[in-house]
Amino acid sequence: MRTSLLGNNIVSVKEHNLQVVLLSLLYEEKLSRIELAKQIHLSSTTITNLISELLDEGLVTESDCSDEETWANRPVGRPRTAICLVPDARFVIGIHVGVGTFRVALANLRDDILDTKMETFDIQTGPEQVLAQMVVCVKAVIQESQVDPTLILGVGVGLSGLVDFESGVNVMAPNLNWRNVPAKEILETSLGMPVVVDNNVRCMALGETYFGVGRNLESLVFVYGRIGVGAGFINKGEVFRGSNMGAGEIGHTTLLLEGGEVCRCGKRGCLETLVSETAIIHQAEDLMRISPEGILAKIVEDDPHANLVSCVFAAAKQGDTAAREMLADKAYYLGVALANMVNLYNPEMILLGGLFAQEPTYFIEPVIHTVRQMTFGDLGKRVRIEATSFGWKAGVIGAAALALTQFFYLKQ
Repeated sequence: MRTSLLGNNIVSVKEHNLQVVLLSLLYEEKLSRIELAKQIHLSSTTITNLISELLDEGLVTESDCSDEETWANRPVGRPRTAICLVPDARFVIGIHVGVGTFRVALANLRDDILDTKMETFDIQTGPEQVLAQMVVCVKAVIQESQVDPTLILGVGVGLSGLVDFESGVNVMAPNLNWRNVPAKEILETSLGMPVVVDNNVRCMALGETYFGVGRNLESLVFVYGRIGVGAGFINKGEVFRGSNMGAGEIGHTTLLLEGGEVCRCGKRGCLETLVSETAIIHQAEDLMRISPEGILAKIVEDDPHANLVSCVFAAAKQGDTAAREMLADKAYYLGVALANMVNLYNPEMILLGGLFAQEPTYFIEPVIHTVRQMTFGDLGKRVRIEATSFGWKAGVIGAAALALTQFFYLKQ
């Protein structure tokens, strides 16, 4: 059990104990007072007092479970009462910012997405204008959901690049052309509610840890690929950000020691230049010039407005040898990068999102093979490598998870 889920009977830490109870009810659909007391090492009296307070706040509810199969063999006596979290007692807003797009979502205490909107923006547009656009979108989502605004705890924002979690400043996002943008301050002033900001892939890792397949794991890594490539690290339920908030910039690790394309960061040979959507698009364009009668070229010709990356996957499925070789090359470099990460960090699970989760046959399966081949000892065989459990929702679920942990489950 995580340290954060162990209680304390000292009165001065009542707030912590309340959070421990809420987290336990998040992980279990229903628990009796006795089970809660045993599970989080608190006295029955303390549990009774905590539950009473949570009932008064409308955060939990209780029901008679005497007829349920799990408790059918109990001795005759007073029916056992189950305590359950009330998911719609409070809400948060999650904002996932990509390159040229952002998605806003309203989520409840179980991080179920209740309403969502996506908008686009020109990356040449100033950050202040983009943030103003987000404010309008947030207000529209709240209004259309008809949720009582007083029940909204705050806003979580996942941004690309280097993000100072403490100050809420987007220090550097090369793919957005943003530098030293005080996102937290601007959004809090405009929305009039608490805002927390972090790197978007760290948010995805947090979402999987508390609301997805990463529950009860000691360590997890989320690797996301689109225009850029980033990673989020979780250790014992907590995000690892590094001494300067720069942990997880796996896209800027050097894979080619000589040559290679120039990366947006200014270096050459970065992983991002080899495996991102931009890299696939550039190489696909070259393939179509070389083979104008090939499968890929014909697919694009039939649907010129289709996403070119999706066309590459479609061509590979239809037997385009060049497309298959290109994707195999991308998967190999990603596998090498993840093998190095496994040797350094040794996580229990690696989750792949975005581009890397689009077609398991062409990314996840060969990546697993490379990691197993290139890691020390049996480390590569022991790590679980899977696609994110949230699909396209990983970004907004992660941003909402950031708000839920910061303002509710783990608030300081």
